[in-house]
Parts: sequence; structure tokens; C-alpha cells
Amino acid sequence: MAEGDRARWDARYRDHGPERGGDPSPFLVALDDLLPRRGRALDLAGGAGRNACWLARRGLDVTIADVSPAGLELARAAAAAAGVTLRLVETDLETDPLPGGSYELIVSIDFLCRPLFAAFPAALVPGGLLVYSQPTRANLERHPRPTARFLLQEGELRSLVGDLEILRYEEGWFGDRHEARVVARKS
Repeated sequence: MAEGDRARWDARYRDHGPERGGDPSPFLVALDDLLPRRGRALDLAGGAGRNACWLARRGLDVTIADVSPAGLELARAAAAAAGVTLRLVETDLETDPLPGGSYELIVSIDFLCRPLFAAFPAALVPGGLLVYSQPTRANLERHPRPTARFLLQEGELRSLVGDLEILRYEEGWFGDRHEARVVARKS
């Protein structure tokens, strides 16, 4: 990620605060019965911590990996307000490896870096879950952003998960966004 992107995200967090009012992703919340309640979780590009705090309140030991120091500061404040602890890792996920360790859960909501899919199986414990959601190109029918560079092709996500076992896959309009969503497990 270019240094300009880091500065852009920092400015966004400073100017607008936590994204979407700090509420966790409705997709993630809808998976409540499927997600682990203990073990380690990794929230990729977790920003201000909306998903990480929710996961930590459920009993998981959560690490947020994000490029934005301003976003991570918001996550630190959100965790303190929620009475939970988060591990915060400032990293450029487009060039750096995933934070070390093995995880019961990896969450990536609204972050596209195709090369990371090759790293997910090694980062998951046996039986560990990948929860991933990203807009597709069909989203451009209603919205100019994100641009095509940050959008999946229709049907692409299914092929990106590789050897992980797909437990749930859906693609379509959810609210006003066209997304591809997957829950996949390491066997």
C-alpha cells in the first residue's frame, strides 16, 4: 500500500471517527451460532475495531491488523469502552505477512488483497474458520465506489478460498451493496 493510502485512511478516521457508528458487520453478527467463542481471532484491516470488539466480547483473543495508526487508536478506545482487550498490529497487509500465530478465526470484511488467500490456510488451526465479505463489480451498478480495483469479479471468491471447505457462500445484493460472502473451514 502506498504511503498516500495510509495517510488517506488516517485522515478518514480523524475526520469521520469510527466507521458505521461502530456496529459490527451484520454479516458477521448473523454467523453468531457458527463462530467460535474461545481461541484466537484475526481481524484484517479491522480499522476502528467494530468487528474486533464484538468478537472479543464473545470471548475471543482478538488481534487487529491495520495500516492506519489513527484507526488503531480508535480501536484501542473502543476496546477500553467495551471493557475488552485487543492486540493492535500496525501493518501493511498488501506487503507484510499476516501477524504470526495460528487462529481459530480470520475475519476480513471490506478488504481485498488476493495474495492473502494463499496465506490463510497456514494461519488457521485445523477446523479454523475464514469469514470473508467483499463487494463485487456488480456493485458499480449503484455506486461509483469502491472502484473496480477493490472489487471481486462475480464468482471469483469461491475460487480464491482454495482448499478451504466452503460452509456458506452467497453472492448478491445485501441492502444496497452487491457482495460476495464466504465462510470456509480448514479441514
